[in-house]
Amino acid sequence: MLIQFSVENFLSIKDKVVFSMVASTDKENSENLINGNKENYLKSAVIYGANASGKSNILKALNALVFMMRNSNSMQPKMLLPIFPFKFDKEYISKPSSFEVTMLLKDNIKYVYGLIADENKIYEEYLYYYPNGKQTKIFERTETNKYDYTAAESSLGEITPRNMENKFLLATATTWNYEKTKPAYDFITDGMTVLFGYEPLKNVAFEQYYNDKTGKLKEFSLNVYDETDINIKGYNIASVEMTEDQLSMIPPELRTFFPKGSKGYSVGIAHNVIDGNGESKEIILDFEEESLGTQNMFILNPFLLYVLTEGKVLIIDELDKSLHPFLVKYIVNLFNSKEHNKNGAQLIFNTHDTNLLSLNLFRRDQIWFTEKDDKKGATDLYPLDDFPVRKTENVQKGYLNGRYGAIPFIAMGDNLWVGK
Repeated sequence: MLIQFSVENFLSIKDKVVFSMVASTDKENSENLINGNKENYLKSAVIYGANASGKSNILKALNALVFMMRNSNSMQPKMLLPIFPFKFDKEYISKPSSFEVTMLLKDNIKYVYGLIADENKIYEEYLYYYPNGKQTKIFERTETNKYDYTAAESSLGEITPRNMENKFLLATATTWNYEKTKPAYDFITDGMTVLFGYEPLKNVAFEQYYNDKTGKLKEFSLNVYDETDINIKGYNIASVEMTEDQLSMIPPELRTFFPKGSKGYSVGIAHNVIDGNGESKEIILDFEEESLGTQNMFILNPFLLYVLTEGKVLIIDELDKSLHPFLVKYIVNLFNSKEHNKNGAQLIFNTHDTNLLSLNLFRRDQIWFTEKDDKKGATDLYPLDDFPVRKTENVQKGYLNGRYGAIPFIAMGDNLWVGK
């Protein structure tokens, strides 16, 4: 479970911003909470903000952490890390970036992992955990390839010489079967799924449908379509060899899983329609003939089922892309539901859809905003909970009226061209 994430000096983020999934003491919408021993945590959170305010960069920072950790063991000497500092201040261009993630993992034990690095090397790295509610050090990396750990972790001394200045000890130690680092490493590399756009993930989703031997994905998907009034009654899928064009559409971080000669898929979607004689007929449409919203929902379903079943974290940039607001609300309710989300799965996404800004759907601590300082070009991140919002307040109206910031100010001068 994700508890908190912070980042500093990355893309449009200059000063440290903190995103938290720790619930406030608010008693509203208690079904939206994952109950912990001492604290409660949020099942879902949404980020709003004007275009170019940095809301996608918050998610990109999380994705950068996941990507770097997954690929750390493949790093060669002098290879660059995908770290991009804040560039609107010359002092920050030469400074390293920092990332920190707090997690609740196996046996409800809290872990904190952090790093400070630039594209060339890692300056600091640390991992703590709280086995008895008290912070205990697993390791600290204070300078390049200089490490500190307690006597209980002395076997790390056999692993650290195998590490490099551009490789993370968390990944290296786990690869060498060091058990204390494994929970945090597994969460960062496998516990969080970050999606940027649906189209690049199409073949990954098709593979899940094709390999759905138990029929659980089909059952889940058809139930989604039935409950959301989408006229899809079935589908068929066949394996075909992928073309070069299809391979080029796969995101760089996934291409290693799709070598030349990899299989692609042909998908047909079944609809029941009434013909001119009043008889019901099944019509099969090619996947590409479907609306973009239907395509996106079809692609998203395997990820929803996987995360809900395994109790993991799903992070989506522009969840609402080509999806009706009612469908997005349905997805949010899947995560907030006690019936459908029994394993502590979490959903984090950004959107421009203000129809979702309702205190009937979200708690105040689940709604976040990004705002960019026009003079400095830096992103700020803050929750609705920072404002004195009444439980009966129309949050959508307040947001559109600029009460919470995070909206664009558009000049409506005499020279505005509005068409004829």
